[in-house]
Amino acid sequence: VAATKIITFAASNHHKMFLDILIAMLWSISPFGEAKLGIPYAILNDINIYLAFVLCFFANVLVFPLMSFFLDVVNRYLMKWYNYKKAAIFVGRRAKAGAGKNVKKYGFWGLMIFVLVPIPGTGVYAGTIAGYLFGMDRKKAFLANTIGIFFSCLIVWVTTVLTTGGFN
Repeated sequence: VAATKIITFAASNHHKMFLDILIAMLWSISPFGEAKLGIPYAILNDINIYLAFVLCFFANVLVFPLMSFFLDVVNRYLMKWYNYKKAAIFVGRRAKAGAGKNVKKYGFWGLMIFVLVPIPGTGVYAGTIAGYLFGMDRKKAFLANTIGIFFSCLIVWVTTVLTTGGFN
């Protein structure tokens, strides 16, 4: 009976950890927070700080190919509908307004810096859209987004670890 309780307890802890990692990764691919929310969520739920960084970073990087597919394939199909087109134009204008001057003037570096700043409205979603709208080479846009995401994640990670006392 005692052994069963220990096994059940260990299994429930692993189950909770798995769910916390999954939720952190889902936040990291979500347009509502990206890794800016995924990393703090993971660390505040006692996920290893290094595992939190790596998994949330890679989950956030996955947004670029997903968004690129969406923009290339799905977006073109959905543009036939008025309400979608209206919303897409609104989102496109916002991405262009936020990243436009930097991407137009500085190209790769402008996009990287735009994605790097860990504040709402910047990030890989807006960065992918901006690269697409400005006709940036896909590989360069991916690299700029990935480097930007890395440093954005690093800023959020260090801030979260320091404020939670995680380096002690």
